[in-house]
Amino acid sequence: MEIILKEDITGLGYKDDVLTVKDGYGRNFLIPQGKAVVATPSAKKVLAENMKQRAHKLAQMKKDAEELAAKLKEVSLTIGAKVSSTGKIFGSVGPIQVSEAFEKSGFEIDRKIIVIKDAVKEVGSYKAIVKLHREVSLEVPFEVVAE
Repeated sequence: MEIILKEDITGLGYKDDVLTVKDGYGRNFLIPQGKAVVATPSAKKVLAENMKQRAHKLAQMKKDAEELAAKLKEVSLTIGAKVSSTGKIFGSVGPIQVSEAFEKSGFEIDRKIIVIKDAVKEVGSYKAIVKLHREVSLEVPFEVVAE
């Protein structure tokens, strides 16, 4: 089944992408949730026209994302966590804690665009990927310390 995404979906695609998904996933989840529409020929024409009209706006969004990425390269994040005597964290550090650390540094970064590949369960230095735009992503180092 061919669909057009109405919003960014992690692991699937970005807004306005035309994708092929399994029929059940499209018909039972994406379309009823309002996350996608069926990619009929008329819907594709409408999408093409909208993309042509939004080309300037999309270029501006990419430029803004690149400027923010340049600013974020300068940021060093430190996240405090409760730690046992052996150095293991109670729970784990995830995108929410990284987003909160960005807020303390003065940047408003949504937790949904932050990706941490490995589970952070010990004190140390790690890296998170911040996907600011479809073509702009940034690897941000952060350090987890004991509170």
